[in-house]
Amino acid sequence: MKPIIKVEHLGKQYRIGARQETYDTLRDSIAGAVRSPLKLFRGDQSANNTIWALDDVSFEVNPGEVLGIIGRNGAGKSTLLKILSRITDPTKGQVELYGRVGCLLEVGTGFHPELTGRENVFLNGSMLGLNRRDIERKFDQIIEFAGVDKFIDTPVKRYSSGMYVRLAFAVAAHLEPEILIVDEVLAVGDAAFQKKCLGKMSDVAHEGRTVLFVSHNMAAIQSLCKRALLLHAGKLVADGDCKRVVDEYLQIVDQVSDVSLGERSDRKGNQSLRFIGFELRDAQENCVAYGCSGQDVLISLEYESTAPTALQNVHVALGVHGRFDENLFHLSTGVNGFDFQSVPAKGRIICRIPRLPLQAGKYTFNLFCTVGGEVADWIENAGMIEVEAGDFFGSGKLPPAAQGAFIVQHSWSVS
Repeated sequence: MKPIIKVEHLGKQYRIGARQETYDTLRDSIAGAVRSPLKLFRGDQSANNTIWALDDVSFEVNPGEVLGIIGRNGAGKSTLLKILSRITDPTKGQVELYGRVGCLLEVGTGFHPELTGRENVFLNGSMLGLNRRDIERKFDQIIEFAGVDKFIDTPVKRYSSGMYVRLAFAVAAHLEPEILIVDEVLAVGDAAFQKKCLGKMSDVAHEGRTVLFVSHNMAAIQSLCKRALLLHAGKLVADGDCKRVVDEYLQIVDQVSDVSLGERSDRKGNQSLRFIGFELRDAQENCVAYGCSGQDVLISLEYESTAPTALQNVHVALGVHGRFDENLFHLSTGVNGFDFQSVPAKGRIICRIPRLPLQAGKYTFNLFCTVGGEVADWIENAGMIEVEAGDFFGSGKLPPAAQGAFIVQHSWSVS
């Protein structure tokens, strides 16, 4: 069988600190040369100023195959999809595509903000090589799927991010491209719409079309894909059976979680506040190796800053994820009005979870913090919490762990 996608020795290099790819006018080029005259002659291509977002990546995809692409942030997933979608060119290597490509990448990709939803549907269809009659035949299905019929003649710049994504996915999936490329952007939608999208991608695959699916949700990857690619630091490190590749990914996540917060370099934000350590504690504030379901636990987050005085208006959030990186719950100082008006330049921020409602297992968490409304520190897979089975109900019994991660207080009666 001839592959529908063939990638050979693909590489993409970026220069650190460089502007995004643009097409400069002659005036811009002359002005740049005046500001940095030496660069005109010797350039600025030293190895210290460049990074390979992708490095020697090769693989093939057959028609009708559903391929999951996984890896941590910065692994090169989005760069790969942008090359496959012809949004950016590779530095080396080549890509062969045999068929129309429909893609859903970042919010905003492929739509013109000044045009209405209706006009963007027809514009995207034309870009896929369809005539007006073909687009009209699919139009009602697209609008019904997206649920934006009341706003279809409104410029999409006025859409919420959720409306934007619903319409963009509906267009990409219903205009029958031979290759459908979907990035993590589906996370913008609500749970019901995500389920709807997964069902549609499955339908697309059963119709014999090819799907490339990038997600951090390992449960979704395993339910939809039989084969997966694992990217790490720009290199393809695994390609094969989906379950085996997901297991390799989870091993990488576990290794990253073992690195102390203070040593983590894969973080975002201006670092006006910086997390440098965390501890799990029991109700008496003793450090513990694991929490017990049904008992109070504290997550103690040590932080530091370079500010000489107290920090003002501090917001902290902690997102807990399951074994397959699925979102379980979100803890935030903002939802209950506890954003800190002032915190010392150094100290600990403590989050108390009463009666820990989790089954035995390992859970990871992300950390997010803003100071004065600006992102200060943002770390994914910041640490791991291990939970042991506890006597949640006081009966010595727990529900089967295979039935769900959560333990919920409840009662029964007959009337």
